Amino acid sequence: MCKLVVIGASSRPGLQPKHMLRVHYGTDTAAVREAAFAAASVATPDLVTEDGYQPGQLADVVGGTSLFGEHRVSIIDTPTEEMEAELTPLLAAMAASEDTFIIIEGPLAAAAKKRYAKHTTELFEHTAVKAERFNTFALVEPLAHKRKKQLWLLLQQALAAGIAVEEIIGVLWWQLKSIRLAAVTSSAAEAGMKDYPYRKAKQAVAMLPLADAERLSHELLRLYHDGHSGECDLTVALEQWVLTL
Repeated sequence: MCKLVVIGASSRPGLQPKHMLRVHYGTDTAAVREAAFAAASVATPDLVTEDGYQPGQLADVVGGTSLFGEHRVSIIDTPTEEMEAELTPLLAAMAASEDTFIIIEGPLAAAAKKRYAKHTTELFEHTAVKAERFNTFALVEPLAHKRKKQLWLLLQQALAAGIAVEEIIGVLWWQLKSIRLAAVTSSAAEAGMKDYPYRKAKQAVAMLPLADAERLSHELLRLYHDGHSGECDLTVALEQWVLTL
């Protein structure tokens, strides 16, 4: 929830007025707020938040004037639905005012962006960059080549990235199953696999023979069931299993 409070007007001597309606919005909330306050160009802009909001307060802010005739800069911080009902009819007056109004929003739907765009071209979107999800299939090659140190380090990265231990076990078990199939078949079609993973699995057979792949598959499956029955800590057991490769 945003907060609505109106604090008295401020100005900076020598400030060059920027008469505009300006909207900063998007998923990167920190960048939105930083840009909005930087655009204010004053140390203490008027601030409009939800705390103590009363109907008519936004109209007072838009229609008010400074006692000393200074250019005013107001920031309207994340309007709620109740505030929007009052704000929307005031957008034209904000755009025409000799004062500056800056609106802070979160992500905006197309209709909301269109509503603002009717009154200003000063719309600035700030989008948070999504962190790339850890690729769990990075674990399969060190498993196939029995590189336990590399596999253990990748396992720590996967866990730190929030990947569920069950998902990790599933990927490792899938790789062992692929190697087992490749060891007893002569083509991807016979194994029921796609060409690329089949070729990789076929190459891995030289490093991880069928007997070893079967043993590790059974150990991994037993580890999974023991963890879910409460007989062991699944994450700790998986780490220990990796170190025994």
